[in-house]
Amino acid sequence: MKKFDTIIIGAGPVGLFAVHQLGLKGLSAVVIDNLDKVGGQCIELYPDKPIYDIPAVPECTGEQLTKRLLDQIKPFDTKFFLNERVEEVKQKESNWNVKTTNNNEFIAPNIIIAGGVGSFEPRKLALKGAEKFEGKSIFYAIKNKDDFKNKNISIFGGGDSALDWALELSKFSNVTLIHRRNDFRGAQHTLIKIKELQKKGIISIKTPCQLDSIDGEENIKSINLKFDNGKIETVDTDVILSFFGLIMKLGPIAEWGLGMEKKTIKVNPENFETNKKGIFAAGDICTYPGKLKLILSGFHEVALASVECFKRARPNEKYRFEFTTSSKTIQNRLGKK
Repeated sequence: MKKFDTIIIGAGPVGLFAVHQLGLKGLSAVVIDNLDKVGGQCIELYPDKPIYDIPAVPECTGEQLTKRLLDQIKPFDTKFFLNERVEEVKQKESNWNVKTTNNNEFIAPNIIIAGGVGSFEPRKLALKGAEKFEGKSIFYAIKNKDDFKNKNISIFGGGDSALDWALELSKFSNVTLIHRRNDFRGAQHTLIKIKELQKKGIISIKTPCQLDSIDGEENIKSINLKFDNGKIETVDTDVILSFFGLIMKLGPIAEWGLGMEKKTIKVNPENFETNKKGIFAAGDICTYPGKLKLILSGFHEVALASVECFKRARPNEKYRFEFTTSSKTIQNRLGKK
């Protein structure tokens, strides 16, 4: 079991800024997220969409904002546990014990829930019996692209994830891109590149069709596609990559005994603590009178929550507020002279 000052649930912008605010106070943090990458909604829902309400930043994309926040917290060498979800939270005296879906266990006096509108989970294939191939021949995310070298890969989806991975994996594997419509929703410049590779015979595109059946015992050998005109076509397949988007679920958080209001968590706006001592909520997942669902509001919320986290993690020390421009202690933590 790993000991930290604070466990942060959610690796979106608010969770990342929580790392920064805790780090400035000398507190250690670990970040857990159900997605396979850092960035939360910014990366999954609008990586290229302009954001205009970040102070002093006239315009940036979700991807750019995530990168800048990661650069900001580099001095704190924070550990991230991605592709796993918090399944169990138990109180042990003045600490909280947390267990994840990957059987990692953490203990800390504080938990900050910065999970946006809940955890994001992949929209899975609806085909009966497909679940037995999950993790072996069917995947909803890619951790290491090298695992997919020299394979027959069937990619399902019409958005950026499907197009981007089709382009990338075609460099070393046989890729078939499959979509239920003729039109794709992804970036036009990516689609142009894919069409060029289709002409060269490097990528095969199948539309409009859907997965009808899977052939194989332990692993997939081939799949059958059903086109809108009723035609059935067999495609040799080792791996299915499915990118049908994400669904948002509050998940086990709803069962932790926190004060809930319409799928959000009620907090004390003085320190953003929930009805459980040592558990805080910030960002879109929390609610209080006058709440605005803005990224900058989440930044403010974790800044105040981090003060209460310090008091709980360092009960024998007096909290001293310091401006970052003049504090030698803070500048030393950031490696500034």
